Amino acid sequence: MKSIRLCIVIPCYNEEEVLPLTAPMFREELQRLMEDTQVSSDSRILFVDDGSSDRTWELIQNLASQDQCFMGIRQSRNRGHQSSVLAGLMEAMPDFDITISIDCDGQDDLHAMEEMVKAYEKGCEVVYGVRSDRSSDSVFKRGTAQGFYRFMKLLGADVVYNHADYRLVSSKVLREFANFEEVNLFLRGMIPLVGFPSTCVYYERHERLAGKSHYPLKKMLKLAFDGITSLSVKPIRMITGLGILVALVSFIGVIWSVVEFFLGQTVSGWASTTSIICLVSGVQLISLGVIGEYIGKIYLETKKRPRYIISERTENAQTPREKPQI
Repeated sequence: MKSIRLCIVIPCYNEEEVLPLTAPMFREELQRLMEDTQVSSDSRILFVDDGSSDRTWELIQNLASQDQCFMGIRQSRNRGHQSSVLAGLMEAMPDFDITISIDCDGQDDLHAMEEMVKAYEKGCEVVYGVRSDRSSDSVFKRGTAQGFYRFMKLLGADVVYNHADYRLVSSKVLREFANFEEVNLFLRGMIPLVGFPSTCVYYERHERLAGKSHYPLKKMLKLAFDGITSLSVKPIRMITGLGILVALVSFIGVIWSVVEFFLGQTVSGWASTTSIICLVSGVQLISLGVIGEYIGKIYLETKKRPRYIISERTENAQTPREKPQI
């Protein structure tokens, strides 16, 4: 039996409908990995309840009491998906060699875990689960998601195309990642910044087994803005370039209007004046909004508030031996 200790980290938020369906699937996959001597027999599954308002935490407690392979921790309140993934990774880091984070809804292919572990054995410290296609998404979601990844690349952010939060990360990487103290979390963009050898495993994503998605358009847009403003300053540089362009056009317009005045060809034009004012005002407001987004993030970072707070643990979920500063 190999000595690689694996912890499968699963964030959960109001998943009482899907958890009874997917928990046995996670257990079966872990058992298969252990029987194939891919990982050690003391590997575990860690559920992270993100302050659910339904019976999710009760279900996690029942699972942990019936099977020692299941463990659970609960956040003191709902803090978001990224915070829950981080909490699970940091809790697992001291006691496990590798972690694999995956959503609870059963859409990600569990069999990709075997390929991830094999890649780790070959020397990769980070293995990204990447969707091979997006045929299961709606046309709108597919288009916006692909546009988002392309836009992030354009801004210079180091993100893996079509990768969400299904990944294997070694404890070596997590120890270094614990030094990243950002409050505004965008893990799929932060993990690549740590470095170390990495690779990708490709898989097909399925339909959600039960319940409904907890990532509506509003949350997806927030995650996109967090990713853009947390990883790149190019939007501010683009604003500077736009400001220079508008100033240049305005300067040319002033010269043109003066020339026309002396040539006696000026005509009072309320519409043109109003249009110019509206254009410049719109550019200014958009620019102030983007700059304000960055200032707001600076404000949140300076507070140094904890990124997660664990209020409860199942009995078999021990407090980490060397919990990192967060």
